[in-house]
Amino acid sequence: MTEPSKVIHVRNVGHEISEPDLLQLFQPFGVINKLVMLRAKNQALLQLQDLPSAVSAMQFYANVQPSIRGRNVYVQFSSHQELTTMEQSTQGRVDEPNRILLVTIHHMLYPITVEVLHQVFSPHGYVEKIVTFQKSAGFQALIQFQLRQSAVAARNSLQGRNIYDGCCQLDIQFSNLEELQVNYNNERSRDFTNPSLPSEQKGRPSQPGYGDAGGMCTLQVNGAATHISGYPQMNNAAAIAAAFGGGLPPGISGTNDRCTVLASNLNPDRIDEDKLFNLFSLYGNIVRIKLLRNKPDHALVQMGDGFQAELAVHFLKGATLFGKRLEVNFSKHPNITMGAETHEYLNSNLNRFNRNAAKNYRYCCSPTKMIHLSTLPQDVTEDEIISHLEEHGSIVNTKVFEMNGKKQALVMFENEEQATEALVCKHATTLSDSMIRISFSQLQTI
Repeated sequence: MTEPSKVIHVRNVGHEISEPDLLQLFQPFGVINKLVMLRAKNQALLQLQDLPSAVSAMQFYANVQPSIRGRNVYVQFSSHQELTTMEQSTQGRVDEPNRILLVTIHHMLYPITVEVLHQVFSPHGYVEKIVTFQKSAGFQALIQFQLRQSAVAARNSLQGRNIYDGCCQLDIQFSNLEELQVNYNNERSRDFTNPSLPSEQKGRPSQPGYGDAGGMCTLQVNGAATHISGYPQMNNAAAIAAAFGGGLPPGISGTNDRCTVLASNLNPDRIDEDKLFNLFSLYGNIVRIKLLRNKPDHALVQMGDGFQAELAVHFLKGATLFGKRLEVNFSKHPNITMGAETHEYLNSNLNRFNRNAAKNYRYCCSPTKMIHLSTLPQDVTEDEIISHLEEHGSIVNTKVFEMNGKKQALVMFENEEQATEALVCKHATTLSDSMIRISFSQLQTI
C-alpha cells in the first residue's frame, strides 16, 4: 500500500473531464497547490496544501465513489510526495503563455469550421487568424489573438468545455509559434486582418505547412454555426438537428431554456422516482426528481437542459402509464432544490446521454408497442425474456439477435401502455446477472 502523500493520483480521467471538474472534487478538503493533467494516460495528479487534507479526501472517497460527468474516477495516494516541474513536463504541453493557442477537438461528431471557432473564442478578445487541420491527434486548430492576455483568458475559460452538448470537447494549450501564415480565407482558414485574401481552389489543402484539413468529417450539419449562441451556454440545437436528419421534429422549437417539467395525472399507487427516471431519461439526462407530497399524482423532473426538457414534453404528453393519461408541461420552477424528498440523479451511470448523445437523440420518439433490449446475457433465450416481461402485458412477438457480437432483442406488446410499463419497470433490472437496458423501438414489425 502506498504511504500517504499530499499528492493524489486520479485514474479514468476521460477527455470530457476538465481541470475545474477535478478541482471541484477535491477543493472541499483543502487548498490545491498544483494540478497536472496527464491526458495521454487519462490520469491526473493533484497536490493538496498539506497531508491531513489529502488524507481526509482519501478517507471520504474510500466510502463514496467519486464520479465526474457520469464517469467513475479512481483515486489513490501517489508515489510522489511533491509535484515538481519534472512531473509537469511529462504532459508534453507548452505552458508558457502565448497569444497563439493550439486547440484539439475531442469527440468531434459535427463539423467544426472557422466560423464556429470564431464565435467560441472571439468573446475573449480580438481573433486575428485561425487555421484548422487534421493531425494524428485528431482535428486541431491554431487560433491567434491580438493580445496574449486574451489567449490566456480564453484558455482559462474554455479548457475542457464542449462546443455542442456531449461532444466536440476543447483541449487547449499554448502554441510555441510566433505568427500564423494564412494563404486563403475559407471555412478552414481565415485572416481576419486581411479579408481580401482569395479562397482556395477546390481540392487544394489550405495550409500545407500546418496539416491537411481535407476530408476531416463527412457528417454535414446544415447551419451548424448559426445555432451557436455563445459560450458557455453553447446551444446543442445543431446536434439535435443532425440527429433528426437535418431539422427539428415538428413541434420542437429548439429554443426552450426551461429545464424542469411537471408531470401530472400519475398513478400514485404505482409510480416512484426510479420509474419516472427510466421514462424521462429516454429524452435527456436527469438531474433531480421530486414527487410532490401535497399532490401525490404530480412530480417535478429536472432535465439536463432546455432542449431535453422540450423533447420530454413533446414526446410524453398524452402517453398512458399505469392506467393514467400523463400530462407533461414545463414547470414554473427553474430547478428542483435539494431536500429530503428529492432524488438526485446527476451522477447516475444510468443517464443515457453522457455518451453517444447524438445516437440517443436519434432514438427519441413517443412510446411505441415495441421495446428494444440491449446488454443482454450472451446465452439468453426468448423464453427467459418473455418470462421477465410478461407480467406487464400481452407479448405479441419477440426476436433475439446479435449485433457487433452483443445479444439484443425486440419485444412487441399488444399496445403502447403495456410496452411503456415494461420499460419503466424493467429498465436497469438484472437478467441472469446482466443489467439490461430498454428503450422504445420505432420499428413497426419484427
